[in-house]
Amino acid sequence: MSYFYLALAIAAEVAGTSLLKVTEEFTKLIPTTFLVIFYLISFWLMTLALRDLPLGIVYAVWSGLGIVLVAIIGTFVYKEVPDLASIIGMALIISGVVVMHLFSKSIQH
Repeated sequence: MSYFYLALAIAAEVAGTSLLKVTEEFTKLIPTTFLVIFYLISFWLMTLALRDLPLGIVYAVWSGLGIVLVAIIGTFVYKEVPDLASIIGMALIISGVVVMHLFSKSIQH
């Protein structure tokens, strides 16, 4: 169940972060309100994931996958296509998360 909560936390964080540009520096009330709601939901769901998973692992997965997903959304929604260096960097982030999950002794497999 912890990974389910973590996946939902990532989805909420990505939704909130994706709204940052639309808030126009927090001057637009509706997108700003949704951004805050998504962030609150994300942090609450992270606390549920932390019942069984270590903090460092949860945060690494949450932030790492969030970065990649936000970049993908930025590509399609905002037409902000990442360059080769960005793609390589994101591949390294994903590789790091995979290595942690496969080889870390701090994760219950």
